[in-house]
Amino acid sequence: MKQLNIATNNAHKITEIRNILPEFKIMGLKDLGILADIEENGHTLEDNALIKAKYLHRLTNEMSIGEDTGLEVKALSGEPGVKSARYAGPKCDANDNQNKLLRQLEGVQDRTARFRTVIAVVNRDGSFQIFEGKVNGQISESKRGTNGFGYDPIFIPDGYDMTFGEMAEDEKNKMSHRARAVEKLMEYFKILDQ
Repeated sequence: MKQLNIATNNAHKITEIRNILPEFKIMGLKDLGILADIEENGHTLEDNALIKAKYLHRLTNEMSIGEDTGLEVKALSGEPGVKSARYAGPKCDANDNQNKLLRQLEGVQDRTARFRTVIAVVNRDGSFQIFEGKVNGQISESKRGTNGFGYDPIFIPDGYDMTFGEMAEDEKNKMSHRARAVEKLMEYFKILDQ
C-alpha cells in the first residue's frame, strides 16, 4: 500500500482523504510523530498548501502533501477565503465561523459561494505541483445537518437542495472540492508511475 504523507493535524481532513483514497496509507503529522503546528501565513490557499508541503518535505525528504481549503462568498468579496478556519478569530471553532458568516449575510440576496481546495505536492527532488478542486453553490439561510465539518452545514452545492452537512459522507466525497482536487492529484500520480 502506497503511503501519502499529509502536512495536517486536522483529523476531519485526514479522515475524509482516507475515505476518498482507501487504497493509500494516509499519514498526518501526528501519525508521523511530528508535533509541530505549521504557521499558515500565506496570502492565498496556494501559498498555505505549499508552505505545509515544503515544511513536511524538509523534515522527511519524502514526497509531501499540503492542503488548504477556503470558502469564498461572492457578496463578501471572496471572504472568508484564506482565513476560513479562523474567520471568527484565532480561538474560534467551526460553529463560531458559521455564526459569523450567517450574520454577515443577513438580508443579503446573493448568497453565491464556492468551496476551493488546493493541494500542493512536493516531490522527493523538491519540485512541486499544485492542484485545485472547487464546488460552486449557495450559503443557506440557517444551519442544516450535522455531518461533515467546517462550513458544511451552511453550504448547498449547485444542483442539490441539501447542505453538505445533510449529505451522507460517501455522497459528499464523490463531488466535494477536496475530492476533485484529490482526483487531479491521482492523475498526476498515474503520470509519475508511467
